[in-house]
Amino acid sequence: MGLRVWLGLLLGLLMQAGWALEVYGVRYWNAPDHVRLVLDVSQPFKPKVFGLENPRRLVLDLPQGRLKAALPRIDASVPYVRRIRSGHPHKGVLRLVLDLKTAVRPKVFTLPPGDRYGHRLVVDLYGAKGAAPSRPAPKPPRPPQALRDVVVAIDPGHGGEDPGAIGRHGTREKDVVLAIARKLAKLIDDTPGMRAVLIRKGDYYVPLRRRIALARQAKADLFVSIHADSFKNPRASGAGVYILSERGASSEAARWLAARENASDLVGGVSLDDKDETLAKVLLDLSLTGTREYSQRLAREVLEELKRIGRIHHSGVQQAGFVVLKSPDIPSILVETAFISNPAEERRLRSGKYQWYWARALHRGIRDYFQRHAPPGTYLAARARRHVIARGETLSEIAQQYGVSLQALMEYNALEGSRVRAGQVLRIPVGG
Repeated sequence: MGLRVWLGLLLGLLMQAGWALEVYGVRYWNAPDHVRLVLDVSQPFKPKVFGLENPRRLVLDLPQGRLKAALPRIDASVPYVRRIRSGHPHKGVLRLVLDLKTAVRPKVFTLPPGDRYGHRLVVDLYGAKGAAPSRPAPKPPRPPQALRDVVVAIDPGHGGEDPGAIGRHGTREKDVVLAIARKLAKLIDDTPGMRAVLIRKGDYYVPLRRRIALARQAKADLFVSIHADSFKNPRASGAGVYILSERGASSEAARWLAARENASDLVGGVSLDDKDETLAKVLLDLSLTGTREYSQRLAREVLEELKRIGRIHHSGVQQAGFVVLKSPDIPSILVETAFISNPAEERRLRSGKYQWYWARALHRGIRDYFQRHAPPGTYLAARARRHVIARGETLSEIAQQYGVSLQALMEYNALEGSRVRAGQVLRIPVGG
């Protein structure tokens, strides 16, 4: 065979290799309401997707596909899918077959390259009728007139396909914030009158606006999103607390206003779908303004507690347009616990001991907030005590009478000095 023929064959092989679709990674995530399968691929493409019965299967045909990675074994606890297997039904076609447990409603789409990943094909599997996998039956609700716990929605950032920031030693933000969130949830659940709801309970991704929706479904009184910061300078350090900026609030009001026919319970139970545009805008602005004010109060309480355990990156509460802060009716904050890009703080983030420090600081800030702003109809509000100062009484005597410290009494009532007057009403902290 001549040199020209060899060169022609080599060129043909190179061209074929250049156009071949390579699958060099396959992984899955088990979320509460769906299963996500992710394929790392060499280039964007549109697969042929169809279902087969007897037995029930979902098939993905990848033209000119080549599998260069091992297929994962599916855990028995995963809903919908029994296993994943591959084959070549036709020349030049890679077929991935998902053996199914039940009928599914698939959603298939591609993702462009990001910071850490190349092209990806994503297959989300939902229940055929939109039902989430079976869960334990919820506890029966209390009678309408009964007192209730305050509900704190805790949102560990990132998750699943989104690892968040990654430290020099491989620490992933999604892992450490979930660990802190679980510890905070335990502290809250152990506090009488308080109950925690984790927005993300495991290693899976929850879309940002879905996080808000889950908090609203849980009828949360507060929303706390937990993150770890990152910066190109590895010496950057310290914690920070954010609330929604005015600009972010204005854009969110416009968004809700545009979709008010679908927003029936955004402003204290008042539907917007039957209001004219001016009135709807006024109601939304009032709701967002009040929510931002209480978010600011919560943020200040949490920031003061974080100052006690370490360095603060910003001396005051910061404002930003984070999507997870845009609930119009739930006071919301985002906490950056530490800089994962700082090697010293990365070590602390990996430490269970330091994770408890951050969890306890967040818990104290949330508890202090509710001591001042417990919603009506809750156990914490019912336990709130007030004392009308009689002539001749002193703050120290009142503190001793209720078994609280003088400092706690002064801080709880925002008193700058110990002078009080007869007839003045003091609020007595619980467990102070």
